[in-house]
Amino acid sequence: MSETRYRSNYALVEFSEHLGDDEDDLDVPWAEFVGDRSTEHEFSVPVEGAIDGYVTVQALDVGTYGHEILVNGESLSGFDIPPGEGWQCWMDVMAGVDLRKGENTIQVRRDTDADDSFVVGTLRVTWREPIE
Repeated sequence: MSETRYRSNYALVEFSEHLGDDEDDLDVPWAEFVGDRSTEHEFSVPVEGAIDGYVTVQALDVGTYGHEILVNGESLSGFDIPPGEGWQCWMDVMAGVDLRKGENTIQVRRDTDADDSFVVGTLRVTWREPIE
């Protein structure tokens, strides 16, 4: 019986979206203002059995903890996007969230209890997949 072999794979998802209460909170004319939730973007996983997923998020001027990343409608555990001035890059493990073969979705939800306005740039979803 042979051991399953894996390779890494990923999907880049371009957001360029401004989340917040007020469109005028940040001077980012290149980012679309979307309010409390980003657009739900799709990405594809080509095989069954994807494991060890994580998300790397590029964000601008996040002010508070509490914002969430949702994969296939399920929130990731822990702090998804921590506070930081300027551009930052943060990784979050997909604990409790499964990727499926075919189309998957990813979305960012702003903590509406916080007075925060920030931009989500690009997200990279990475996983390991079995080599057939």
